[in-house]
Amino acid sequence: MANIEELRDTRIKKLNILKDAGMDPYPARVVRDLSLLDLRSQFETYVEKGEAQSVVGRIMAIRGQGAILFVVLDDGTDRFQTVFKKDTIEEELFTLFTDAIDIGDFIEVAGVPFTTDRGEKSILVNKWAIVTKSLLPLPEKWHGITDDDERYRKRYLDLLMNPELRDMFAKKAKFWEVTRNFLLEKGFVEVETPTLEITTGGAEANPFKTHHKDFDIDVYLRISIGELWQKRLMAGGFPKTFEIGRAYRNEGSSPEHLQEFTNMEFYWAYANYEDGMKMVEEMYKRIAMEVFGTTKFTAKGHTFDLADEWKRIEYVDEVKRITGIDVLSATEDEMKSKLTELGVKYEGDNKERLMDTLWKYCRKQISGPAFLVGRPKLVSPLSKTRRDNPELTERFQPLIAGSEVGNGFSELNDPLDQRARFELQQKMIERGDSEAMMPEWEFVDMLEHGMPPTCGFGFGERLFAFLVDKSIRETQLFPLMKPKE
Repeated sequence: MANIEELRDTRIKKLNILKDAGMDPYPARVVRDLSLLDLRSQFETYVEKGEAQSVVGRIMAIRGQGAILFVVLDDGTDRFQTVFKKDTIEEELFTLFTDAIDIGDFIEVAGVPFTTDRGEKSILVNKWAIVTKSLLPLPEKWHGITDDDERYRKRYLDLLMNPELRDMFAKKAKFWEVTRNFLLEKGFVEVETPTLEITTGGAEANPFKTHHKDFDIDVYLRISIGELWQKRLMAGGFPKTFEIGRAYRNEGSSPEHLQEFTNMEFYWAYANYEDGMKMVEEMYKRIAMEVFGTTKFTAKGHTFDLADEWKRIEYVDEVKRITGIDVLSATEDEMKSKLTELGVKYEGDNKERLMDTLWKYCRKQISGPAFLVGRPKLVSPLSKTRRDNPELTERFQPLIAGSEVGNGFSELNDPLDQRARFELQQKMIERGDSEAMMPEWEFVDMLEHGMPPTCGFGFGERLFAFLVDKSIRETQLFPLMKPKE
């Protein structure tokens, strides 16, 4: 069996055959009357016309030999069969095709649509030309690229050989389209906020750092979609804003987490987390129906229906029910002991991180749909406190398939309370907690000028990954890869 270099050498010889025949292997223009999808959808009309039609595509298969060849083209909209007969095409063109063309090449063909004796919609070719000569072969037809690392590095081949993968990414585009349209219909204004920040805000995460040469200062890539900026817009008189954009977190990868991802965040003046929960439930159902045509899903070993009642799950009560630990009164040592007993690895030994690790253990059992409510103030530095318990917050998170797929608050707008919480986060940073939230004192100044009561909410592409039951890495077109050594 020939190796890849030998195959490449053979294709270069074929390229030269095309040149010698007067064909440019990489022309700047093509002749194309319609897409393959349009041809298929209006096939009977074109058959009745009996006129030659020009189409373009990549060759995905060649069958037959001798005087007749069946050539399957793919133009990204559909796959369609073309038929080359020696007696319906110039002999020189037929011979040139057999001598110089390979699977993977792009060609344009002209011919009359017809139906074969086997009922296959086809084009009977009377003329063809090269569009792009490929120098390397496509992956083996039946197995494609089986190594995940290679699939991500050569995603273009993965997409080409797996039409269902292209369909998934088309659904992902629809996912964000439906999200955007839903918010616009609700009267939200789409905005753009900075991606480079002097301090990172809006989440607890480790940021990427870079250097701004003109200002000669270090800046950070944002870890949220403009939370502290959009709240400034609330103070500036906007009643409803949202943004869809990229966020960056310098943390480990997992099936549910990436360092670069797309998120959406909205902010709604004069609303609270109860209003937010109602709208988020409506939005998730809309996304499910318009993108997937159903509200029923299976993911991560869980089955759930977004049309079911969305239960309220109290953070403190649920952790206590499953582990016996009251996170509000338990000491760090008690939490560590329980995590060790459960066989759960934990990182960080402060109360905030231990509390979060206990919850992550408990959430795996929840199929949803549900809203997690009542997160303690310690793990919610930007949320209003609950009127019935000042140790808890008006924070809500949609729960499906054992994980949170969104995050919302009745946003904290008390400047004195916010200042105190930022001071606590600063102490955590000084103790070495790299994920503690950076204080943003100019944001506190804004709050002192006054920000209206506001509900904020955000979700990311992790929601889409859950709905298609894939790792989030699989649902990114081009996930970041380490360079090959």
